[in-house]
Amino acid sequence: MSSTSKAVVVLGDQLDLNNPALLANPPESAHIVMIESPCESTVVWVHKVRIALFLSAMRHFADALRKAGYTVHYRSLSDTGASSVVAEVGLVCRQHGYTSIDIAEPGEWRLEQDFLQLAKNENLKLRLLEDTHYLCSRAEFGKWASGYKQMRMEYFYREMRKRSGVLMDGAEPVGGKWNFDADNRNAFPKAGPGDITPPAAFDPDEITRQVFAEVEQHFPDHPGTLANFHWPVTREQALQALNTFIENRFANFGAYQDAMWTNMPFGWHSLISSSINLHLLHPLEVIQKAEAAYRVGKVDVASAEGFIRQILGWREFMRGVYWLDMPKMREDNFLQAKVDLPKWFWTGNTHMNCLKDSIGQTLDYGYAHHIQRLMVIGNFALLAGLVPQQVEDWFLAVYVDAVEWVELPNVAGMALFANGGRFTSKPYIASGAYIKRMSNYCTGCKYNPAEKTGDKACPFTTLYWGFLDQHEKMLSANPRTGLMAKNIARLDEAQRTALRQKVADTFKNIEQL
Repeated sequence: MSSTSKAVVVLGDQLDLNNPALLANPPESAHIVMIESPCESTVVWVHKVRIALFLSAMRHFADALRKAGYTVHYRSLSDTGASSVVAEVGLVCRQHGYTSIDIAEPGEWRLEQDFLQLAKNENLKLRLLEDTHYLCSRAEFGKWASGYKQMRMEYFYREMRKRSGVLMDGAEPVGGKWNFDADNRNAFPKAGPGDITPPAAFDPDEITRQVFAEVEQHFPDHPGTLANFHWPVTREQALQALNTFIENRFANFGAYQDAMWTNMPFGWHSLISSSINLHLLHPLEVIQKAEAAYRVGKVDVASAEGFIRQILGWREFMRGVYWLDMPKMREDNFLQAKVDLPKWFWTGNTHMNCLKDSIGQTLDYGYAHHIQRLMVIGNFALLAGLVPQQVEDWFLAVYVDAVEWVELPNVAGMALFANGGRFTSKPYIASGAYIKRMSNYCTGCKYNPAEKTGDKACPFTTLYWGFLDQHEKMLSANPRTGLMAKNIARLDEAQRTALRQKVADTFKNIEQL
């Protein structure tokens, strides 16, 4: 039997010594339980890099807990077999006589439900503590959302700015505007991005190399490669990654955050989202460093505001919406999309340069930036009518920063319009012309973004016009998409017939695109 009757469960995305469950339980009052479960890597077909990042960060954090004086019951992949995280926690509790569990709120609805069921089945006292890693609690968000018929991130973001005082000059936003998004949409010059200061990179240590061996052993057929793994796996490394970004890359981030270029996997982006989502970095400390860089003149207001909005605005908003709308969000399919995810999503073997590059770098690094995710991969998935749940599973599987509370609302709500505009004002759709404007992907591509029919028609352009044709009534009724609907209305019947035939051919040959 244990010297204490209480266990503190630390999940793989709660790796913070200020975890509220740890702060509530000093080392002498509770033991720590951490579980590596193969099940969590097979719920979806998880990228090897994502598995390795979670496991390495967990093992490093377990060492930090031991150094802080905690007794840690750590069950590795080889210990747990086919058992789930929750089932393994139950087993550890029985083995050591724990009668109560403290845990910070999980990041997945499914896990929270499973823990509640475990407590009921095993007669355990379960205490779910509010996760102070976030800047807006679930209850606070619910109260805010109840005041709106349609939730919009912009209004939430302004409230968060006012409440926190971030980027405020008294009662007014710095620079006289809340949002500088219009200044943050530049494409690279025709000559390309030029020299880009690389992000911080970390050579795998002994713990990480051992994780690599176990990932290859347990998940040999999973997608991706570990050859390019240089992600931060400790708080010290995460802080270094943040500081490198702020000092060397932040100044160019804003203007070019939407820009894309062949064989440029990272651009000027921060690459710290995985560290924030694993709780190696607290969002407030990231925001404070970004604001400080603006206050001393290292970056302009547009770069600072654009970066901070993604954390203080979108990140917190996505979490709030997720917990407000689950489990329905997972089932939503407003547009009745029915097309299966093409097999080339797992290989990148497509003739479309934009998708070949975006998916290829995803498989190489477990990373793509937000425009590649939303306006290339997500845009195609929406236009092609791919089944939302299959697309959601893919996004959850392949990105190092994917935790369901942030991945699902971004994909279901933002990329796929699967919830019918619950918190977005329009479907985010674009033709090949947008991709040509924001990248060099169209150079040398088999397809011509200017053509919607014909042998060289770009699938994005064909499917974009097909989407307008199919959903003309819905788009006409929305002030933000009315102009799109007017464009499709200009086509005569012969043009529409030719378009519909090309759309049908595109769907028929989707695996060969």
